Amino acid sequence: RARAISNVQATQTIQEAKERGVIVLGCGAYCIGSSVEFDWCAVSCVRQLRRDGFKSIIINYNPETVSTDYDESDQLYFEELSLERVLDVYERETPAGVVVSVGGQIPNNLAGPLAECNVNIMGTRASDIERAEDRRQFSDMLDNMGLKQPAWSVLRSRDEAIAFAEKVGFPVLVRPSFVLSGAAMRVAANESQLRNFLGLAAEVAADKPVVVTKFIVNAKEIEFDAIAKNGTILNYAIGEHLENAGVHSGDATVILPAQKLYVNTIRQVKRYASAIAKALRITGPFNIQFMAKGNDVQVIECNLRASRTFPFVSKTLNHNFISLATKAMCGLEAKPYHISLLDIDYVCVKAPMFSFTRLRGADPSLGVEMASTGEVACFGEDSHDAFLQAMLSTGFKLPVRNRTILLSIASESFIEEIADSVVALHKLGYQLYGTPGTAKYFQERCGLIELVTVQKSSNEDDDGEGTALHLIKGGKIDLVINVSEGSTRRTELTTGYHLRRAAVDFGVSLITNVKCAIKFAECLERGKDRFTPHHIGEFYRLPTIGWHKV
Repeated sequence: RARAISNVQATQTIQEAKERGVIVLGCGAYCIGSSVEFDWCAVSCVRQLRRDGFKSIIINYNPETVSTDYDESDQLYFEELSLERVLDVYERETPAGVVVSVGGQIPNNLAGPLAECNVNIMGTRASDIERAEDRRQFSDMLDNMGLKQPAWSVLRSRDEAIAFAEKVGFPVLVRPSFVLSGAAMRVAANESQLRNFLGLAAEVAADKPVVVTKFIVNAKEIEFDAIAKNGTILNYAIGEHLENAGVHSGDATVILPAQKLYVNTIRQVKRYASAIAKALRITGPFNIQFMAKGNDVQVIECNLRASRTFPFVSKTLNHNFISLATKAMCGLEAKPYHISLLDIDYVCVKAPMFSFTRLRGADPSLGVEMASTGEVACFGEDSHDAFLQAMLSTGFKLPVRNRTILLSIASESFIEEIADSVVALHKLGYQLYGTPGTAKYFQERCGLIELVTVQKSSNEDDDGEGTALHLIKGGKIDLVINVSEGSTRRTELTTGYHLRRAAVDFGVSLITNVKCAIKFAECLERGKDRFTPHHIGEFYRLPTIGWHKV
């Protein structure tokens, strides 16, 4: 028997909606923050609509996408993703509604303007999307619900922001609203940086709230991807970032299922997510980012749309989350998938891919603003197996030619954290080089007297005999491990920048995060440099996992 579609006029039935069709907004042009992951989501949505008997209409203008293939939808409009063009198509097609939540931030930002023009938004209401995207409204909501979040303040003036930072203590995070891939988001370590970053944020989000929050150092970041219907979560996936909080989720190495989260941490994440889904009356896909330090869980942000990890989650768990979300948004029966993490006998790791070789002068380091242009995901019997395969899939080369590694670690806390891994690399027979401060520490504290000291280079031309740049340019180094302080890319030309840039320019493998360096050393210790790659189907066919087409 026909039922009324959620959020559609009460008199409209499912059959009428199927005949009128549904418009799906694609991801638009590929750029940092909007890539093929969102096209996968849009295509998955369109295919599910067609399976359920809906006329499917796609609006997208990127010829590189699968969604713009003529056989993927019943009607294709190769048009820009602007309010005017979408309204033109809406008036022409008179569909049951528009899906804005599968194409990334660009279509998601159109939810409010479209709703003001009486366009029906399928799934979560535009007003609730606004409550999540507006940093001030969302933080207010969390406070009213009693859910923990870092101390925050709305930017009203630079003086107020500086006073807040002095009150809670540096570092602080500057966060504009409604932005793509963390644009203009910065971590300020002092007053001078804060003044500069506030001006940049105001330029990028001139008419939207800018929030300043306390930045929690050495916290673990947690990714929560889920599908909900009428505020009730149907399915979810919890992934953990290998890097500490401060690296944009699009640039982070994500491990699924999570391997090192406390049971109580997972319980808090699920409880917080359920409360947020109910408060925002979510129907469709959504993503929440949490941070945890010990068992203290805090909310970072919530996106009421598919995140770029939805394809990764769907492939890992062998269930298409977007298909389920589409059913929920269309008011159809949406049965939760049976997913038991205890039955999953493998681990999947997502690793970012960068295009620094094509971006002359760009600093190849990680921060709160996204820089990656793609990603890979690999299955393994454990997290080390999957991690190393993912690294190699990005073009990373093992240090096997000369078996030489150059170390340059900015702070003593990072040096202490990575010390055991460096000793392990030494025991494995690698020839270690270090810049003066790093080499001195390991020689004095760890007894690695064989570690060769090399001089730093103050500029790209400072590559005389015995300098770090000389060794890199001469092909004497197989791997550079350079860990800098802070979570913001450098604008000034530091010695660390010259090392990183030289590694990229001369094709030397580079690791810039202390957690990734430790994980890499663990892989080599366990002999994971010798493995046999497996096809994804081999993992799906394990006795406890069925075979599905995702």
